[in-house]
Amino acid sequence: MTQDEKPIEGNQSSVARLMAEIGLQYQAAQLALTGAVLGASKHEFITARTERIEIIREQLTELVGPDEATRMVVEEMNKASDNVKETK
Repeated sequence: MTQDEKPIEGNQSSVARLMAEIGLQYQAAQLALTGAVLGASKHEFITARTERIEIIREQLTELVGPDEATRMVVEEMNKASDNVKETK
């Protein structure tokens, strides 16, 4: 483990909750690209989702360190993207 990495044990439920939220935020942004967004422009809606993902990444950084947080966010976004493709 490098100096920037932090142990995940003890933080698993927090990490799992944050990862689930990343997946939901990313799916919402992806769906907004092709669907109707009520009450906001697509740009505003997608921007809000990506800003929320960044806030969550910062929270993950506190729990697992910056490199692992970034890796986890990218992995979750890839999974969420696959899920959106499967629903179309």
